Amino acid sequence: MILHRYFARRFLMTFLGVFAVFFLIMMFIDLTEQFRRYGRSDATMVEILTLTLLNIPQAIYAILPLIMILATIALFLGLARSSEMVVTRAAGRSALRALIAPLGVALMLGVLAVGILNPIVAGTSKEDEARGDAIRGNTSTLSSGSSGLWLRQGSAEGQTVIRAQSANLDGTALSDVTFITFAPDGRPAGRVDAQTAVLTAGAWLLTQAKEWPLDQEAAPEANAVLHDDFSIASTLTPDQIRDSFGTPSSIPIWELPAFIERLRTAGFSAQRHLVWFHTELALPAFLVSMVMIGASFTLRHQRGGRTGLMVMFAILLAFTIYFIRNFALVLGENGQLPAVLAAWAPPLAAMGLSLGILLHNEDG
Repeated sequence: MILHRYFARRFLMTFLGVFAVFFLIMMFIDLTEQFRRYGRSDATMVEILTLTLLNIPQAIYAILPLIMILATIALFLGLARSSEMVVTRAAGRSALRALIAPLGVALMLGVLAVGILNPIVAGTSKEDEARGDAIRGNTSTLSSGSSGLWLRQGSAEGQTVIRAQSANLDGTALSDVTFITFAPDGRPAGRVDAQTAVLTAGAWLLTQAKEWPLDQEAAPEANAVLHDDFSIASTLTPDQIRDSFGTPSSIPIWELPAFIERLRTAGFSAQRHLVWFHTELALPAFLVSMVMIGASFTLRHQRGGRTGLMVMFAILLAFTIYFIRNFALVLGENGQLPAVLAAWAPPLAAMGLSLGILLHNEDG
C-alpha cells in the first residue's frame, strides 16, 4: 500500500509539472495570438490578458491526453533511471501491479476534468466569445446566409418553423421574421410575418405582424389579419437558441442531457451533442488508455539506445489512437456510427492493445 501511494504521488507530481509547462507554453502562444488579433483595436492590455486567460482552459482541456502520456513516459523513465522499478520487481511486484496507482490517478484526474474542468471550459469559452465580439464591435453571433436564419420549435400542439433575416447576440431578437406553424399531422396551420420578434418567457412578442390562416378552405389572403402587437407561444430559451448554433463544448456536461432532450422536442437533430456527451463520459477511460500506452513501451529495463525508440513508438501510437478517436467522432456525428460506439470504442481498443503489449513484455 505504501508503494502504491508513492507511485501515485510521483505520478501526480509529474503530471502537474508537465501540466504547468504546457500551461505556460499555451499562455505565451495565445497571448501572442491575441496581440496579433486585437493589437490594432482599442483593446487594453488588461482586456487582452483577460481573453488569454479565458481561452487557456479550452486549450489545455483539448491536450489533456498529450499531457497524460508525456507524464507517464516521464514517470517510468525516471523510475528506470533511478533503478526504483528494478527494486520493485526484485521485491516481487509485477509491472501490472506497479501500474495500479498511476491508473487510479489518471482515472481520478479524468473524472475531475469531466466534472469540474468541463463546466469551466464551457463558461470561459462563452465569455471569451462574448468579450471578443464586444471588442470587435460585432452585434450578432448568429450568422444569416442568403436564405436567412432558420429556427424550429415544437410542442404537443405541433411544430413551428421560424425564418429571420438577422438576429441579435443571443438570438432573442429577430427582424424580418416569418413563423409557419404545422399541425401534429404535419399540415400547415398558419403563417405570420412580422417586422420584429422578441423572445420572452414562454412566448415570442411580434410587432407589425400579419397573420394568414392556412388550415381553412378559403384563400388565406382573404382571412389575413393585421396586428400591431402579436404573441406566439414558445418553448425555446436564449441558451437553447445560441447553443444549438454553436459547438456542444460550450454546454456544461451537467446540462447536456436536458439540452439534448429539448433539442429533440423542438425537432432539432441532437446527434452531434449526443456524441459529444458520450465522448466526455469516455474521457477518463481515454486518459487511462494513454497511461497504459505510455507504460507498455517504457515500463521496462533500459537497454542501450532503445529507450528513445520506445518513447517514439509510444507517442506515435498515442497520436494514432487520438486520430482514430477523432475519426470515429466524425462518423458518429454523421450518423454512420452509434454515439456510444463512436465514443467508447477507441479508448477501450487502446486499453486492450496496450494490455496485450504489457502482458507480452511481462510474460514473453
